[in-house]
Amino acid sequence: MTNTPLHSSKEPSAPATVLTQSYLRDYPREAARALESMPPDEAYALLATQSPPIGNRVWIELTPSMASHLLSRATDEVAVPWLRALDTGLCAALLKRFDPEQRSRLLALLTPDLSAELSDLMAYPSDSAGAMMETRVITLNSDSTVETALAQLKHFPATSRRRLYVVDSGQRLEGQVGLEALVVAAPEQTMRDIGTDTPVFVSPLDTKDEVADLLEKHRLDAIPVVDIHQRLLGVIRGPNAIDTLREDISADIQTMVGVSRDEQALSSSLFAVRKRQPWLQINLLTGFLAAAVVGLFESTIAQVTALAVLMPVAAGQSGNTGAQALAVTMRGLTLREITLRHWTRVMLKEAAAGCLNGLAVAITAALGVYVWSRNLILALVLALSLIISMTIAGMAGALVPIVLKRLGQDPAQSSSIILTTITDIAGFLSFLGIATLMLVVFSDAMT
Repeated sequence: MTNTPLHSSKEPSAPATVLTQSYLRDYPREAARALESMPPDEAYALLATQSPPIGNRVWIELTPSMASHLLSRATDEVAVPWLRALDTGLCAALLKRFDPEQRSRLLALLTPDLSAELSDLMAYPSDSAGAMMETRVITLNSDSTVETALAQLKHFPATSRRRLYVVDSGQRLEGQVGLEALVVAAPEQTMRDIGTDTPVFVSPLDTKDEVADLLEKHRLDAIPVVDIHQRLLGVIRGPNAIDTLREDISADIQTMVGVSRDEQALSSSLFAVRKRQPWLQINLLTGFLAAAVVGLFESTIAQVTALAVLMPVAAGQSGNTGAQALAVTMRGLTLREITLRHWTRVMLKEAAAGCLNGLAVAITAALGVYVWSRNLILALVLALSLIISMTIAGMAGALVPIVLKRLGQDPAQSSSIILTTITDIAGFLSFLGIATLMLVVFSDAMT
């Protein structure tokens, strides 16, 4: 049956009223398509005046786009039966389209049990696709004609129209229609005729990393979010996912050095102190650990005082090497370039990079030390310690975040503090250990 224009006069005649009610009752799906082509104010005026048994039959057939427009205009007396007529999943998806204030008002109209159930259905973890999705999405019914769809689009904001999503009568995602295809199609064609399959979609509980993976893998600028029944809940735009990942990366940079994710540049000093102090105390303890390593070689330093001057060189270079490896590994984990199973490849790659960089730096450092001290053995000690410590630092920079993730911890959580302890110990131990060995073998040349 074709979509029949509904009578929307404010003072309909008795025969027109009877015919309209009969049409709404007997052909709710076709009536819903006809309502969607009408201005929302007129559609609401017509549907809100129907008794619940008739109006609800049409209401549940409306696309979420039109349903949200009508619900935003509804009085409390009209909104309650409409909300109760919907399946809880569809009701939650519809309420997600409203801002928090409107949503709270509508939930307050329902029973406490139903309101609590809907609130739970609308709550998603902060790192999930459900928390990232845009819910105000234009949807078209698969049975709608091109003519009806174009009429419907006139009543919606001129945003996010390049790709329109097609749903069936149960709001299940059937496919998508490009605006270009819609414009050139014949007026009598339906969305099912001109629509194309949606290549990929995600669940609202999928992580933002998985969303970013799919967007990159399939070269998409948007990806729909569906529930367990394949009902469309919203859409994640590519730029939104990128912005979210950027925020995560910036937050990871803060947590790597023991700064809370919640701290902003203009946060109060007391807030900053409260969040940073525990990690500074931990860093102090790890600093004492590195100092204890130096204390083991107190007699060696007493015999060759030049070692005290050169110790920061070894520790500093290993620290920088570890920080570089840590940054690259953290980026790989955040952007899902690597997973836990890649730990061997990442570790060996960073170890090789650290060793080769160590060789290059060792040559330069050894020449500098020889010119300064005229001591070939001292230059050799520093060169060997740089190669060893920078190799260890590269491995540590790769392994620290991977190990933390494997243990179920946030890989960015103060990993820099842990790494600094390892690189300091590696630098001091290799430098002073080799110096002690050389002092035994070449005692005259060292002193």
